[in-house]
Amino acid sequence: MRETPRPQGTVGSRAEPPQPRPDRALAHTAGATGSGTPHRSDGRPPHTPRGARQPGPDDRPGATPPAPGRSAVFWAILVLTLVTWQVLVDGPLARLDVRVSRALVDSVPRGLSELGADLGNMTVALPVLGCAMAYAFRRGHRLAALYTGLAMAAVPLLVIPLKEWTARPGPLEPWAEGYYPSGHTATAVVAYFGAAMLLGTRWAMPAAWVLTLATGTGLVLRGYHWPLDVAASLCLGVLILAVCATRMRQDSAD
Repeated sequence: MRETPRPQGTVGSRAEPPQPRPDRALAHTAGATGSGTPHRSDGRPPHTPRGARQPGPDDRPGATPPAPGRSAVFWAILVLTLVTWQVLVDGPLARLDVRVSRALVDSVPRGLSELGADLGNMTVALPVLGCAMAYAFRRGHRLAALYTGLAMAAVPLLVIPLKEWTARPGPLEPWAEGYYPSGHTATAVVAYFGAAMLLGTRWAMPAAWVLTLATGTGLVLRGYHWPLDVAASLCLGVLILAVCATRMRQDSAD
């Protein structure tokens, strides 16, 4: 079957571009005059994560990780300083802490509180973080995985000197020292929230909250730590994660 040849214009004349029909809207309306790129007609960003932000080079995440804000960092520093001072001088806040702890210890079955406390063990928390780091590394977010690993390495470097400095006895072992701050709580904060930052899924951050709060609550109810031990480690974890996330943001922006 022969195709009917299209009519040709006059030699030397330029073909005019097709004109849009007056009764039809253009399929791609420019977001702004002269922009030259198709956008939504209402000016809203496309339905993609982080406003269609594409991943950067292989060693940087494409999206800014969730991180503690400036107000959270400020309050973490303030609370950590206040609590540490009260523990050192055996102030009224530390004495109230003792009374609260005695009222809470063994208020639930020990098996339940033990289960929560065990979530802060290295054998539980570190594999969770390790899996998240491997996932991030496999997806090309190598620096993010590295910074999170360094954040976890910073936990004992900060917790152990504080334990030796404060020399606080434990609720069930008054003859022993080195309970402030809680190493298990700091491990849980950095491991679970660090994993959530690397995964970046919608459920990861709520899961980190549940696991961390379960850890701190179990430690207090079982009598392994005073409430202020847990509160101090929560603040310390916020500061460690803030530094980690800042580095991740800076490398993502470069």
